[in-house]
Amino acid sequence: MGFKEILLHVAFMSVLIFCALIPCLALTETVARYRACAARRHVKAEQKALSLLKEWLSPAQRAQYERDGHFEVMGSHSGKRYRIRPAGHMNIDEFSEHGALVAVWCFGPHGYLPVGDVMLAQKIALETNETAALQVANSNH
Repeated sequence: MGFKEILLHVAFMSVLIFCALIPCLALTETVARYRACAARRHVKAEQKALSLLKEWLSPAQRAQYERDGHFEVMGSHSGKRYRIRPAGHMNIDEFSEHGALVAVWCFGPHGYLPVGDVMLAQKIALETNETAALQVANSNH
């Protein structure tokens, strides 16, 4: 095989490799666009959930949330004070009547929901049916 044949063979193989890479590059671009779109939807869902949460907070709770990043609720049956923090789990602090941290609780809807929606569900549960909410909750105590 002469130099021209080798050069032609290398050129042909380069074209084949390039043609094989085009679908990979297109797939990479498609995946990147999908991830960016999913990220935008996720951010939009989180923003919408936080907006709904703020609508349901009392004026005092809303002010506390805006100031401190969390808010407090009173249990419907016990009158205990709970702090709900924005987190995916173990985000409910229970306080004694003297203000000491007694326990950290975790409960919420199944499946993925934006944090604001989880916090709203926790607020409503503690304020309307504290006993049932704590029966399904996990705790650190």
